[in-house]
Amino acid sequence: MWKFIKSLFLSETNNIIVEESNPMKKFLIVGLGNIGEKYTNTRHNIGFKVLDFLAEKESLSFETQKLGDVAIYKLKGRTFILLKPSTYMNLSGKAVQYWLTKEKVPLENLLVITDDLNLPFGSLRIKTKGSDGGHNGLKDIQNTLNSTKYNRFRFGISDAFSKGRQVDYVLGEWEEEEIKHLPERLEKAVEVIKSFGLAGINNTMNNFNGK
Repeated sequence: MWKFIKSLFLSETNNIIVEESNPMKKFLIVGLGNIGEKYTNTRHNIGFKVLDFLAEKESLSFETQKLGDVAIYKLKGRTFILLKPSTYMNLSGKAVQYWLTKEKVPLENLLVITDDLNLPFGSLRIKTKGSDGGHNGLKDIQNTLNSTKYNRFRFGISDAFSKGRQVDYVLGEWEEEEIKHLPERLEKAVEVIKSFGLAGINNTMNNFNGK
């Protein structure tokens, strides 16, 4: 009789604890954003930016496929499907549902990367469930999946805007000081993605929340 054995071992390359108990080693990592050159460097597109940073770092190429651009990243026996939806932010749920179904990825192996006005610039927060917080992308995913229980990775963009200027701020481009610190914050975001697949959501929350 097979016994379910949970073993943990320390990765020699990046000090991430690798959890070997998960039989499903395929993960869908969704970076939220809007397609089109005018949105490329906006705060609202941080999800795209994180995945682009990972792709460049690991020499990956995105291919335009149904409902989004997709790249495949393999690490230590795990397969990360990186998805940048082409549906625009407000219809992100359609792309997420399609790729979850197509790749037979369980909901617990989904991680959605999004911007968050309620967090200081560059601050990271990973959660396993919660409200959409007024974010249209998360709202559509919640409605499409009919669930609030999916992993989300919020990247802080701060709330440094005057009254009535929220939309302009979110869809505005990064300030010079923010651009200076983005690379280090993006490096940390990539570590979160790797940890999610290798160490599991709970270890990732413990190690990265507030960092």
